Amino acid sequence: MTTLRIATRVSRLAMWQSQWVADSLKSKFPELKIEWVKIVTEGDKRLAESLAEIGGKGLFLKELETAMLADEADIAVHSLKDVPWQMPEPFVLAACMPRANPADALVCRDESCKTLADLPEGAIVGTSSLRRGLQLLRLRPDIILKPIRGNIDTRLKKLDDGNYDALVLASCGLMRLELKNRITQIIDTDIMLPAIGQGVVVVERLAKRDDLQDLLQSLHCSQTHACITAERAISERLQTSCKTPVAGFAEIDSNNQLTVKGLVLSENTNQQLFADSKGSIKSAEQLGINVADELIADGALELLGEEH
Repeated sequence: MTTLRIATRVSRLAMWQSQWVADSLKSKFPELKIEWVKIVTEGDKRLAESLAEIGGKGLFLKELETAMLADEADIAVHSLKDVPWQMPEPFVLAACMPRANPADALVCRDESCKTLADLPEGAIVGTSSLRRGLQLLRLRPDIILKPIRGNIDTRLKKLDDGNYDALVLASCGLMRLELKNRITQIIDTDIMLPAIGQGVVVVERLAKRDDLQDLLQSLHCSQTHACITAERAISERLQTSCKTPVAGFAEIDSNNQLTVKGLVLSENTNQQLFADSKGSIKSAEQLGINVADELIADGALELLGEEH
């Protein structure tokens, strides 16, 4: 193959991620030419509405997948946290890039505010993530959560214009766009468990396009893949959606052991359930299932209520 057509969303972060994939491929295959298929998805257009109300994070994928089905693109690049655990039949995730920092980050408008503890009582904090919001309220029950959507630059402008006292965003997105200086606190994963797949960029292709696999395999990070396999096993076992307040994170320690953590939160009762499991990276999927099963045994499905 001499030309690879990459479908991508047009936000600055999406383009950064797609360019990273392209540059990584070209470093290994210098003769490869890249063509961009830039798409504004339904999720990008309908910023005034909650993702949960209009169809979930899959709205960031649909048009890119349509381009592949129409043979207008060969691959699509996504943030894994936007990819539902259940892949549509014609598609597969062909490669995952090395994971960036998966932690959430606090961005405060007032420069004197450095941590969550520094936020004034009743501070208005912007997030549209139920997972983030419920964990924030457990840490600071006095704060006021206010929904916010849009790309990173749009959200930061709303903060700077005085609509919010602080935002909570994925740290990796800010770092990738060279906005690290805006971060006032990296919120440790022991304090706030990330979204499943947060910090991971993946490449999607049609299942029948086996001709692309050797090319894409050159991008693949096996350690990241073990982590996301465990995390997504939690999602699958719990049958999560973007409306489901579930967090999950897996990491590999210096002994090459995989630790998997899962968290289920209740929007109505302020309850939360936590489970973890540790073992060989070869058992990544089973470790994720073990975490989900423990959560289910503790009442996770009942806690998640009407989602199940």
